[in-house]
Order: sequence, then structure tokens, then C-alpha cells
Amino acid sequence: MEAPAPGTVERWAWDYILGTSLDLKCAPPPLPDVWEEGPVARRLAAPGRPSELVVLSRAGKARGLSTARGRAQALHAFFHHELQAAELMAWALLAFPDTPREFRAGLLRIAEDEIRHMHMYATVIERLGHRIGDFTVRDWFWQRVPTCAGPLAFVALMGLGLESANLEHSASFAARFRAVGDEPGARVQELVGLEEIAHVRFGVRWFTEFGGELTFESWRRALPEPLTPLLMRGLPLRRDARTRAGQPASFQDELEAWTPGAPSS
Repeated sequence: MEAPAPGTVERWAWDYILGTSLDLKCAPPPLPDVWEEGPVARRLAAPGRPSELVVLSRAGKARGLSTARGRAQALHAFFHHELQAAELMAWALLAFPDTPREFRAGLLRIAEDEIRHMHMYATVIERLGHRIGDFTVRDWFWQRVPTCAGPLAFVALMGLGLESANLEHSASFAARFRAVGDEPGARVQELVGLEEIAHVRFGVRWFTEFGGELTFESWRRALPEPLTPLLMRGLPLRRDARTRAGQPASFQDELEAWTPGAPSS
């Protein structure tokens, strides 16, 4: 697979995904303003990984949040989620070059948000006496997202799936951090959750552009097999946040009521 031309947005995405420097992952160079003419589809199979990040098929068992180490380990996992999300936004830009440029530019804006979130998590991890690389990680997102055949499946899985679930998970962990007296950790997760609303709204907008009306069944059908709604929600749903992101009440009703093994309509 041939790399994009130097100095292009596509080359920035390529270099970010394949880079093996932690500094690059956390602080990539500024985005160029030149796009490739007639870009071809490039589907990278895996990212580069800095030596500091030891990737295992199963990450180390998380400790309770009552200790600084346990909270740092949880935040380290969240840091790695953000890193994978940033990389996968760049992946989609390369994989789906026939999509509108507005969509691809939006992916880059979200990637920049995810990188900023990485900094926020790293700062709190350091406050707890740890650093990036102190814990093992899993490339869980990378094992699944590249199975998306097209942009509809991508926004179904990322924007309407994993990022939507983070609306619930960020609020849940913020409450748990606050319960053990870690206010800075709680505030970071609340801010990430708040900014996630715009990412979910982006997913809603482009799902309807690529696939028509957003219903629970149209979304469920768009998910790449064998994924199901099971990991795409926290219970109870954060209906206020999902509504602000543009998810219809009927979609939320069916998502909350769905159980594993339920047949499609």
C-alpha cells in the first residue's frame, strides 16, 4: 500500500496511525491544509505502538478505585481509549476517501478532541503518582472498527455505539471518583462526557446522510457482525445527553429495553 503524498492531510493521518513515538501520539504536528487529489482507499490493519505501551490480549486486572493506583489504572485505560479513537478517526479518513470532505474534516476535528482528552487524562494520572506506560493496554477498538465495510457501519459503531456508551460510562466513573474524594479525576471525566455529546451528534448527522432515518433497527443492522448493542450503552441511559446529541426517544427506548438474543424486527 502506497503512502499518501507528504504534506497532505492524508499523510498526516497515515503518519499518526503508524507512528511509534508517544510524543507523536500525544502531540502530532499541525494539520496541513492540502488534501490529496483523487485519494485512493487505504485500509490500515493496525496502528504503530510506542514502546511505552505494552499491548496484551487482556489488560491487567483493574484494582478498586479507592486507591490512587486503581484510579490511575482506570484513567490509563481511558487514555488508551482516546488514543484508539483518534487513530480510528484518521483510519476512517483514509479508508473512505469517497465520502464528502465535510465528513472527513469532521473526523479530524474529533481526532483533535480525542488527543486533547489524552492530555487531560495523562495529567490526572501523573497527579496520582503514575505515568503513561505503567499499565498494560488492549487494542480492543482496533480489533473491531476496521471490520466496518463502509462509512455507515463506521458511524454506527463509533459515533452511535462506542462514543454514545461513553456518555453513560463517563458519568458513572465521575460519580465513583467523586465518591472516593477524587474531585480532579471526576471533573476530567465529566468534561470528556460533555464533549462527547458533539461527537455523538456528528454520528447521528452522518448516519442519516449515509443511511436514512435513524431508528434502533436501522442502526442495529448497520453494526458490523458479530457486534450487538450490548457494549454500546450504559444502564440507565443518559437520556438528557443522548437527546441533546439528536438520538430520538424511540431509539433510546428500544436501546434501553434491548436484551441479548433479541431478534431483529
